[in-house]
Amino acid sequence: MTITTLPEHLLSIRDTFGLSLDGQALALQAGATQVPAADPAYRFNPEVTQAILAGFTHNRRVLVQGRHGTGKSTHIEQVAARLNWPCLRVNLDGHLSRLDLVGKDTIQIQDGLQVTGFQEGLIPWAMQRPMALILDEYDAGRPDILFVVQQLLEPDGGLTLMDQNRVIRPHPQFRIFATANTLGLGDTSGLYHGTQLLNHAQLDRWNVVARLDYLLAEQEMEIVLARVPDKNTPTGREQVQAMVALAALTRHGFACGDLSTLMSPRTVITWAQNHAIFHDLELAFRLSFLNKCDLSEHPLIAEYYQRCFGTELTLEPLAAGQTA
Repeated sequence: MTITTLPEHLLSIRDTFGLSLDGQALALQAGATQVPAADPAYRFNPEVTQAILAGFTHNRRVLVQGRHGTGKSTHIEQVAARLNWPCLRVNLDGHLSRLDLVGKDTIQIQDGLQVTGFQEGLIPWAMQRPMALILDEYDAGRPDILFVVQQLLEPDGGLTLMDQNRVIRPHPQFRIFATANTLGLGDTSGLYHGTQLLNHAQLDRWNVVARLDYLLAEQEMEIVLARVPDKNTPTGREQVQAMVALAALTRHGFACGDLSTLMSPRTVITWAQNHAIFHDLELAFRLSFLNKCDLSEHPLIAEYYQRCFGTELTLEPLAAGQTA
């Protein structure tokens, strides 16, 4: 298989990403397939953007950590979209096997006959192409899966296919990224069931670790308005501002241990979209967020709602035997 290297050029970081940063980023020619679609409403975090650009331009292994809904994978994709870099996202869930990643023997039809042939997995396929491989939920991956990746994290690390007696070397424009909810030290919050401790030798091989937090309120508000343009009216903007303020209170409550569930930017957008469907702000809030929360936490969330909207939130009666 011969896959040529795509022509490269340099882009101004300031002009391309709208950030007050000097320097240039490596980009590929326009028109390559599997390039994510650019979202003009997206707002780049300066520090995380620099980390991701180091991955693309200098071939560094970049791990982005942050809570759910902060847009870790989306951040990488939006950088890739502006660099015309093809992307492949792989979710390291519990059903993904080592054979899915590396490859396995399969029965194929050749000239009308059944023959057994080796089918390359996702990693060999990606690493032989100009491609950014994004490993989502890295801290939820099983150890036998992660040790497949470990070899790739070495500088110019290859992949050994034992059954094939073959070592695959990465394409010069192959890049690897990962996202994780935790720091690889286990889940201390109880919010990310299924994650696990990461081998320190694994973590040590990531050249750059970036932390992505939630956006500033003004940025989050502009993104919600871009996603739900019907809200871009004086009344709609006031509602979105209150929604974002309520989301911030839930995040603060979660950090203090008062709440077990927080409202991500994704949920705020969902709430605004559901409001356009149900034409009832409170009902949309209940269906978008409140029903995901523990019943005992409803009174505190109702207090947040009253502080942001100035109206009382109607709560469902507690079930028998439960206390607020």
